[in-house]
Amino acid sequence: MGLFDLFGSKEEREKSALRKAAQKLTEKYGPAENRQQVIERLASQGTPAALATLCLRFTVRAENGVTDDEEKEMVRGALVDAGETAVGPVKEFLAQQESGVAWGLRVLTELTGPAEVEDAVLALLEKLGREYTRDPEKKLVLLAWLSEHPAGAGAGAGTARMEAALLPLLEDFSDDVRISATRVLARQPAGEAAREALLQLLLRDRDNARVRGEVLAALAELGADVKGHRPAVEPLLVEPWYLDREGRVKRRG
Repeated sequence: MGLFDLFGSKEEREKSALRKAAQKLTEKYGPAENRQQVIERLASQGTPAALATLCLRFTVRAENGVTDDEEKEMVRGALVDAGETAVGPVKEFLAQQESGVAWGLRVLTELTGPAEVEDAVLALLEKLGREYTRDPEKKLVLLAWLSEHPAGAGAGAGTARMEAALLPLLEDFSDDVRISATRVLARQPAGEAAREALLQLLLRDRDNARVRGEVLAALAELGADVKGHRPAVEPLLVEPWYLDREGRVKRRG
């Protein structure tokens, strides 16, 4: 025990203990018993700070994959058992961390339900859409959640909120993010802003076959027309895509 532990305030000692717990919890090459003891201790404490530290276990993958999954299930169960007390720490985890987000979303869904998770996901995407991120993983996980929960996405947020979160992602540097955002938009009520943004993406990525195909599929699913852009769009159409008389994108067959 160092001088800090002896003479620091109670709050400082608690913070120091949590920092040490976090180090052990995220030591992916250390003995599993060490991590599991920390998990049990933090779960028994049950304070918001302890639960926030517990969430950090989601950010690393232990060397033994089976053990890793078991420990993460332990953490998930402990957080769900903590109930309302865990909601704030889990939301904080989702906002601050780049990895382990899928686990955080799973826990938050069990704690609150799809509507509140959707609200959190859209808030995060609104923020991420204005920022450069080298690794698109977090954006993709959040978009995947929206894609996998269409009932929540349809019932929770209005069109304007959904578009505010998704449209900036159509300009993301990552093909996968642009494609994922396009797929989610295709399952929402079609707004004029979304229609125009998808058409602009189609024209920008005219030479990107993956993105082009996804945008055409989205426009067809939305029943959207290409009003104002027909001369530019028609040369980009390849089988099975075509425009009907009203300028709507259709798929043959």
